[in-house]
Amino acid sequence: MIKKLFAALVFMAFVSPAWAHTCPALMNDIDEALADEAMVAPLSEDELEQVYQLRQEGEEAHNAGDHARSEDSLNQAKEILGV
Repeated sequence: MIKKLFAALVFMAFVSPAWAHTCPALMNDIDEALADEAMVAPLSEDELEQVYQLRQEGEEAHNAGDHARSEDSLNQAKEILGV
């Protein structure tokens, strides 16, 4: 039982930092899409504003260590962008 618990803790110690690194990749995807005029052109001003807001919320959540909230915001922004 102790060995299984230890193995689970070791696994989580290595996996958690890997999950944290998906936020910068998501932010990069959004930034690249925003730089592509063809991706931005079909969006309304409200949609574009929402993308920028979600992108900022995602970065702030990432910096605060709340990676689940960060990924949620960033994935919402990507969905609006269609990436």
